[in-house]
Amino acid sequence: MLEEIIAERDKKLANLRDAETDPYPASVKRTLSAAAAVKNFGVLSKAKKTVFLTGRVFGIRKQGGVIFADIKDESGKIQAVIKKESVKNFALLKENVDIGDFLEISGILFKTKRGEKSVDAKSARVIVKTLRPLPTQWYGLEDQETRLRRRYLDLLLHPEVKEMFVKKSVFWREIRDFMLAGGFTEVETPVLEATPGGADAEPFLTRHNALDADFYLRISLEISLKKLLVGGFEKIFEIGRVFRNEGIDAEHLQDYTQLEFYAAYGDYRELMKFTEKMYKTVIKKIAGSLTTKYREETISWGKKWPLVDYYAIFKKETGLDLVSVSRDRLFEEARKRGLQPEDKAGRGRLIDLLYKKAVRPKMIQPCFLIDPPVDIEPLAKRSAKDPGRVERFQIIACGTELGKGFSEANDPRDQRRRFEEQVKLREAGDKEAQRLDEEFLEALEYGMPPAAGFGMSERLFAVLMDKPIREIVFFPPMRPPKSNP
Repeated sequence: MLEEIIAERDKKLANLRDAETDPYPASVKRTLSAAAAVKNFGVLSKAKKTVFLTGRVFGIRKQGGVIFADIKDESGKIQAVIKKESVKNFALLKENVDIGDFLEISGILFKTKRGEKSVDAKSARVIVKTLRPLPTQWYGLEDQETRLRRRYLDLLLHPEVKEMFVKKSVFWREIRDFMLAGGFTEVETPVLEATPGGADAEPFLTRHNALDADFYLRISLEISLKKLLVGGFEKIFEIGRVFRNEGIDAEHLQDYTQLEFYAAYGDYRELMKFTEKMYKTVIKKIAGSLTTKYREETISWGKKWPLVDYYAIFKKETGLDLVSVSRDRLFEEARKRGLQPEDKAGRGRLIDLLYKKAVRPKMIQPCFLIDPPVDIEPLAKRSAKDPGRVERFQIIACGTELGKGFSEANDPRDQRRRFEEQVKLREAGDKEAQRLDEEFLEALEYGMPPAAGFGMSERLFAVLMDKPIREIVFFPPMRPPKSNP
């Protein structure tokens, strides 16, 4: 069926070309959008001013010597009335225009007998002849995999999807404006790194031919931004893509946008105040209020976010005291709860696995989860009160992490020891353990000021939209199709 439709449209394309009509012109004339034509209809119709409109045909009715075509552009829709006595190429259009084609229409605005605002066409031409029918004509577009793979059709046929992506643009714009208003400088750092770092994640590997060396796609923005603190910047941020070669689920993608910022001479306590204000500002803008829905829960963002002690809630939900629990006991508990840790998984990895399984899913309302063990955060500053902990917080809501910040470790000797512990874990089989970064350690030896840093991804936007994260990305990574239809 589809092959027959394409063949028929190929014939129509040939008809247009035989009539010496270019169905794909390089330039078109457009004096206003569909929405502007409707908005200014009274003035323009009274003046009988000729307007030029362009857009895609979303509906067409051919009645004898008249063609009624619904023309839609990004702004909206308007009807074009194409009459045999008014348009020289009427017969060509009647025989060869289909839903999905793009038209350029010129004419006078008027109202039909039914009162519909329309353009009385004086000229009309095809500016794009489509070869495939839009899905609603002959086949559906309800399968989610198909919608994601052919997102351009999803956007055409589901206006609410396009509206969501417009909101996403506003989301990042509001964050950028908030950072700039806070005195931060926006910067760009390399995507390709010789040593990936800044997060526990497996990177993607690529080859740099000119340098004859392997490089990695960055898994975080952290290390490069911290080097800029060493270089004298005091308040910096970056919004950029990061890449992690990990599993796909409702909360994780391999290719996504992340914000990270760093402020010299601050700590995680000041950072919590700043980020809470930023989140509430952005959420109010995107959601219209500080109360949102996530699955079956009502999320109250407007209240003062409480501080939740990592050790206390871990003990409450697992029965394990992180002050004294052994690595073997953590391993045993992980297996008992249905987790499958690597046999040589380190203490930090086991704590994190149990936390994500037994603790985090129960944390629904926004809070700051603070002061975790040093085992799980090799880049954060140790707590002055308890060197076994670090000055770190996570913004937790809806059972997931929505941001993380900490007082930055800047003691080069301590940082080296903690990297060395990570290396041992990698050698034992932990692919996500961090690498020892000599260039970063050298930078720290020149001196990095006391600083606080924070990172968040577009997962927050997914939560606000109450959708899995891959649905709020235009083209999420997907398995290549076996064959293109």
